[in-house]
Amino acid sequence: MKTIALLLLLLCGPLFANAADEVPKHGLLIDTFRLSLGGFYAESTTQARLGTSTGGAGVDVSFEDTLGLESRKPVAEFAAYWRFAEHWRADLSYFSLNRSASRALTGDITWGDNTYTAGTVVSSQFKISDLRAALGYSFFRRTDKELGVGIGLHSTALKASIDAAGVGARSESVTAPLPFLSLYGSFALTDTWALSMRTDWLSLAYDKYSGGIRATAFDIVYQPFKSVAFGVGMHSLTLRLDVDNPNSKFQARMALQGPAAFMSYSF
Repeated sequence: MKTIALLLLLLCGPLFANAADEVPKHGLLIDTFRLSLGGFYAESTTQARLGTSTGGAGVDVSFEDTLGLESRKPVAEFAAYWRFAEHWRADLSYFSLNRSASRALTGDITWGDNTYTAGTVVSSQFKISDLRAALGYSFFRRTDKELGVGIGLHSTALKASIDAAGVGARSESVTAPLPFLSLYGSFALTDTWALSMRTDWLSLAYDKYSGGIRATAFDIVYQPFKSVAFGVGMHSLTLRLDVDNPNSKFQARMALQGPAAFMSYSF
């Protein structure tokens, strides 16, 4: 976050330095509605544990190192925003990542009430989908720059399963509503080039859920046409989730990050 802020300051400092210069007008800051489609090449690290029905805490299982899930995979993304008032905007985004693998274990693992011994061929799956909705207020907004804060909800769905012949299958699915606070900014360098950044963060405990979420996006947006733009950047999501169910405890730790590319239409 500090690195992003410093980079934005260095790149955008000239925009603040000379008020007499012509002010850029980029579609990212002046268009009312924008729809973006693209994806990012996510590098994933995933650890999860599933407790026993008798109250045992279970042990962490690495789904990439131990179970063989791909550590890198393309992830499709959808995003949109709507500026419905001078300083107010609504944001929506979604992505889903589904991975599965089969591998012979090199050591024993315990997942719920099942123990899978070394040499056993296990099939595993880990799926995450995230729907993000936010309401933002731009406390500083001009045609060439914008800073704002927001509040919203990540509705994050997880499914983790392990299966082996002769031992059986056990899976755990959970959908957790994770509220967050957000800081965002956009800066026009020229009429066709702009920078955009966003970070979400919150850590809390409520009901049977506890944990936290942190999501960041830093993009460079090139808009050569009135309504069509192209962008590249870096996106990341870090998730920590504990679910205390009556018959079992489920914990997941996941990090996704990678380069992103997208195309957008605005008006």
